[in-house]
Amino acid sequence: MGKLVIDPVTRIEGHLKIEVTVESGVVKDARATGNLFRGLEIMLRGRDPRDAQIIAQRICGVCPQSHGIAAALALDSAFGIADKIPDNARIIRNLIQGAHMAQDHCLHFYHLTALDYVNVADVAKYEGNNSELNSVKDFITRGELGPFFPRYEGDYRLPPEVNQQAVAHYVKALEIRRIGHEMVSIWSGKIPHSVGVIPGGVTSQPTTDKIMAFLGKLKILRDFIDNVYIPDVVAVAGAYPDYFGIGAGCKNLLAYGSYDLEGNVADYTKRNRLFKQGTISADLKVNDLDTNKIAEYVKHSWYEDASTGRHPSQGETKPQPGKAGAYTWAKAPRYDSKVYEVGPLARVLVTYARGEPRLKALVDGALGMLKAKPDVLFSVLGRHLSRALSAKFIADSLEQWTLALKPGDPVYADYQIPDTGMGMGLTDASRGALGHWIEIKDKKIANYQAVVPTTWNVSPMDDNGNHGPIEQALIGTKVKDEKNPFEVVRIIRSFDPCLACSIHFVTPKGTETGRFQIG
Repeated sequence: MGKLVIDPVTRIEGHLKIEVTVESGVVKDARATGNLFRGLEIMLRGRDPRDAQIIAQRICGVCPQSHGIAAALALDSAFGIADKIPDNARIIRNLIQGAHMAQDHCLHFYHLTALDYVNVADVAKYEGNNSELNSVKDFITRGELGPFFPRYEGDYRLPPEVNQQAVAHYVKALEIRRIGHEMVSIWSGKIPHSVGVIPGGVTSQPTTDKIMAFLGKLKILRDFIDNVYIPDVVAVAGAYPDYFGIGAGCKNLLAYGSYDLEGNVADYTKRNRLFKQGTISADLKVNDLDTNKIAEYVKHSWYEDASTGRHPSQGETKPQPGKAGAYTWAKAPRYDSKVYEVGPLARVLVTYARGEPRLKALVDGALGMLKAKPDVLFSVLGRHLSRALSAKFIADSLEQWTLALKPGDPVYADYQIPDTGMGMGLTDASRGALGHWIEIKDKKIANYQAVVPTTWNVSPMDDNGNHGPIEQALIGTKVKDEKNPFEVVRIIRSFDPCLACSIHFVTPKGTETGRFQIG
């Protein structure tokens, strides 16, 4: 029996340490450690509530739009205007988050995950006129190997010409990311950390010029998703079919829903959304979402034990570094005392099980092409396929929403800050279920808690000893070579962890707390 430590796990956002115990080539135990402390909730206390959607975006530079929207939804709720948001504002919020999420899924597959399956070395053999491939070949020939190397290697199955094409798409995806960011900026002013979403609505008025500019860029984004991204995911799935049986995890999925299709319902768990709310397990039976069943546990986290088992609305952030038995700064969110995975797989399967016709057609079409049943989606490749289909489902919806905008109509609902109030904002960010909870006293923020997607997925054992989703997905995995554990990192990256979100680190005075050298 030996212990394998990967620290840090690369090609994810933030600093994640993974320890797995391997016996006879099989993972018997796993621990996921977030090494940095998150303190933004503490900083929000005592501030004007309207600061929340600005400061909360600093939780993450990768998905700030989703944090801004979750914060604005929480403020809408606390201010009593959740059912009064104008249609233009609702739509523009969808456009901001949708354009960002679609390009973010492209980012994850090409720039974070593809190198687990694509042999970049094949580009050295390329002879042709593709400028993107020749630029990469140039780098490799000169020995400038980043960002492609170093990496775990040894299980490349794609033919050389497919590898070369995938590397060209890696470069093309950088342009697609830029176009996606430009689409977001049309409505939000800038990216990251935009000023476009505010309590009550948005700051941007729809105009014909903005609508046409957005639609022009959307055409390029949709073409890439349809003709490059999805075919590449299918190609990887065809070469690695065994990864439909690897990394299943807990097989409990939770989604908050996202992209409001109506704005006249104050309860976000009941609101009609593009992606539906609910929970689902391996039987594919969907259940309604009940946020009262959410609690965070900290027995194995570096927080005071008095904080354990609390609903987020009553949550506390009281750090206790060095606590005995703890091994991470991430808390352990649980739903109905059980472990739940969040993310594209969750929102796709919940929406699929709800019978949404367009998404059902996409999922059934992909599964038909792969000659597989829906249960195979509980896997490494299932997460990647769900992410790609999620990107298409969003991108295909953006045109209809854009054309529904009405220049000259309101984009903002007025409000008064209450002396006291409670609010909850729920959405699905790129990586899954994102919830913000706010308590207001004397017109100031008395408490603020954010339970983010990666906190769910990278969570440690809870008070009952139940491992978190990533830990469960790793346990039982066969590792061919402990010195080259590509199976382990493939599973981790399929969740697209974002440690900045789950345990964001900052100190009010910018105090240096440690220095790290990574070889």
